[in-house]
Amino acid sequence: MNKNIKIIMTILLLFSLVITTGFTNINTEPQTVYRVYLKGKSLGLIKSKSSFENYIDKQQEEIKRKYGVKKVYVPTDLDIVKETTFSNDLKTNKQIYNEIKDTSPFTIDGYVVKIRTVETKNDRNREKDKKEQPKYQNIYVLKKEVFTNSIEKAAKSFIKPEDYDNFANDTQKEIQDTGTIIEAIYIKNKITIKKTKIPVDKNIYESEDMLSKYLLFGTTEDQAKYTIKDGDTISDVAFNNKISVEEFLIANPDLQDENSLLSPGQVVTLGILKPQFSLVEEDHVVKREQKKYTTVTRYDNNQLVGYEKILQKGSAGENKVTQKVQKINGETVNAVTTATEVIKEPVNEIVLKGGKKSSYSAYYGGGYGTVVATKGQWGWPASCSSVSSPFGWRWGSFHDGTDINGCGYGSNIFAAQSGTVVQSGSKYDNGQFITIDHHNGYYSMYAHLCNGCRYVKAGDYVEKGQVIGGMGQTGFATGVHLHFAIWKGYPYRGGVALNAMQFY
Repeated sequence: MNKNIKIIMTILLLFSLVITTGFTNINTEPQTVYRVYLKGKSLGLIKSKSSFENYIDKQQEEIKRKYGVKKVYVPTDLDIVKETTFSNDLKTNKQIYNEIKDTSPFTIDGYVVKIRTVETKNDRNREKDKKEQPKYQNIYVLKKEVFTNSIEKAAKSFIKPEDYDNFANDTQKEIQDTGTIIEAIYIKNKITIKKTKIPVDKNIYESEDMLSKYLLFGTTEDQAKYTIKDGDTISDVAFNNKISVEEFLIANPDLQDENSLLSPGQVVTLGILKPQFSLVEEDHVVKREQKKYTTVTRYDNNQLVGYEKILQKGSAGENKVTQKVQKINGETVNAVTTATEVIKEPVNEIVLKGGKKSSYSAYYGGGYGTVVATKGQWGWPASCSSVSSPFGWRWGSFHDGTDINGCGYGSNIFAAQSGTVVQSGSKYDNGQFITIDHHNGYYSMYAHLCNGCRYVKAGDYVEKGQVIGGMGQTGFATGVHLHFAIWKGYPYRGGVALNAMQFY
């Protein structure tokens, strides 16, 4: 048989088989249908996109009841693409629905709040060195008002509600003598709010209380509890549980201040703050500030080293100070003094010390005498007295010193007691710093000094009240301030940090 005739007969045979076997999945005319893709994989063809979407909506009554919404939509990773085909191989809405219902979450109308995460000191250091992209987190709400009301509620944990409302309503009272006027309140983090389809497996905040809790503590889980015992005070309970008094009061809003009374058996909340935003408060402050006196040392060479007599007792003065103060989440990070009015000048303390060395002390190279370590005998280390961050726990970390600010960049830093400088250098966290050994087991440390502002070196002997450096912002310092610390034992080498304020 001719080869061409064989080919023709084979084609006719195949064509007849198609007809006789009833193969009807091929249309003679093209039709418009829709192909469903899940995560890029085809699930098949459907007749109508709108019919499939309505089918999903009707099947999800439980989601509607749970969130109080009127409509449920397809998953975000599901695509329905129009397609023209001769094929008649279509799937039902139910078939496609069954393939996706347990694989990808359906969606509902809502809003995604994109908020830049709060930077830690280490984050700032990494971004500076490696130029990493800033990180963001997504918060999902059904209504914009849930987020705006929640963040306002959280903000009032750091600013007194009355002060916040007076600022918002422009009803702040003018300063007559002393007082504070809030000039600005804003969120430092970049925030965007966009309408979106929210997958129902996301954490969707419907409650303002729950979202404000998350914004303050970084979690919605219940915080630890503590049962008050006889003799407990708020400051003791806070310190013993590694939180600050401010954190304690935020977690227990029914308690007004640090002096609020506690009752044995009372259950309180212990919450470590981890704010998800940085609330900036800028204030105009007028206050009366104590001006510390300076200690003047005189020597009598007829008296042996170790002899000490107070010729004139010092007394503090008073200044009326005007400042521009910036706080972040209730913590003062910068204070700039714009005006100072002297109300009362301080009276310097005059101390007479012996200058004659005994043969024993001269032989052994001694001669420093014994430095007092009692309350009231230490000199103030700065030319201003504003404490921006006290000694103790804050946000899960321990602050081993007292931050003093408001004196200005380069302002004088004084030795709190006489002693020998054992460290004068630079460290990544403390910046430019100085450590003094007071020869009685106590050491004092002065950190975040300005560059070029260490005026003494290791081995130098300094007197109480001597200028040793200048206030700055080196190391991990948000604003210009002095980190002042007193240690029993060598700092970070077996010593124990003490609350410096107990010496004043």
